Parts: sequence; structure tokens; C-alpha cells
Amino acid sequence: MHGTSAQPIVTEPEADAILPTEHGEFRIRAFKDPSDGKEHSILYVGDISQGTPLVRMHSECLTGDAFGSLRCDCGPQLQASMKAVQEAGSGAIVYLRQEGRGIGLYSKMQAYALQDVGFDTLDANLALGLPGDGRTYDFAAEMLYSMGVTSVELITNNPDKKAQLMDHGIEVKSRVPIIVGHCAQNRSYLRTKAARMGHILPV
Repeated sequence: MHGTSAQPIVTEPEADAILPTEHGEFRIRAFKDPSDGKEHSILYVGDISQGTPLVRMHSECLTGDAFGSLRCDCGPQLQASMKAVQEAGSGAIVYLRQEGRGIGLYSKMQAYALQDVGFDTLDANLALGLPGDGRTYDFAAEMLYSMGVTSVELITNNPDKKAQLMDHGIEVKSRVPIIVGHCAQNRSYLRTKAARMGHILPV
């Protein structure tokens, strides 16, 4: 892990290609975490090893990112971050396979069912014997470090992401708020994130 005497854990050969999108042209680089075999990626623009790039660490959300769910703000956050990185001319989206705050898709659907009968998003996870937020960002830091990134401007409302990145050797020069995708259907979800999980949100 970066910042310790251990060897870096990003050892896979480079898998990197052009990815045109509606927001503009990116490059995308894939990584495999040797600890669990999960495949993650960095969507990036420009030479992110130079200066302090704009970076978003985004955990996979199939329902929000792919299906446009209004239960969360994940899809709009991803799209807004892609747009912001393109406008900045240099930056990255670190896309992590940590569905449902790390509990996986199956458990996420079980938690949704509990939310449908009145549990908030945190209590639903806890009622299933799962962590409220099981995500980690050590491998995200390794991915960034392997691409020459040592400091970032971090797009997030979640102070834990900033703390974990800094714990793993990536300096966070500033936090860039991302307030998008709020609607009637996710009002309770956002209130829970703000009131019980420490997210910095205007709710």
C-alpha cells in the first residue's frame, strides 16, 4: 500500500483505451484488485499525473447509473462529474465496483424492500446485519498512485472519502461539492445521508 513499506498492489498490465461519450472523449483504464478479483476503472481526461486533477470516486450503482433510479442521486452525480472533468480539461472518475455502499446488488434489493416499508437507508442495512457503509478506498488510492496522482481536488459530499484517500497517501487539496439529482423520491435518502452519515448536503 502506498505510504507503507509494502509493495504496490497495482501490478496488472495496462488496459487502456479511448472512450467517446456524450460529454466528450475520455480514456478508460481497467484495474483488477488482486485481493478479491474485482475489476475497477478510471475514466480520465488529460495527463492526470500533472498538477492537482479534479477527481470523483464513484461507487457502482446499477439502479442509478444505468437505470436512472430516482431513489438516489448516484446517476446525476456520475454524469455531472463527467461533465465537470471534461470542462476542467484534466481529471478522472474512479469507478469502483462497490454496489450498494459495498453490500452488493442482492443485499441492496433486500434493503430496498425494507425501505419500502419504512426503514431508512441506514437502518435497512443494519437490520440485515450489514454495515451502513462497507466501502473502502485503499485500492482507489493505489489506482490513482499508479497513474502518478499524489494530490487531487475531490468531488464529493462525503468527508469519509477525503479521510480515507488521505490515510492512503493521496493529498486532498480541496473538496468540491456536488449537489445534483435531488427530487421528491430521494428526499428521505438524502436526509439520512446528511443527518446520520455525515454527508455535507443542504437538506
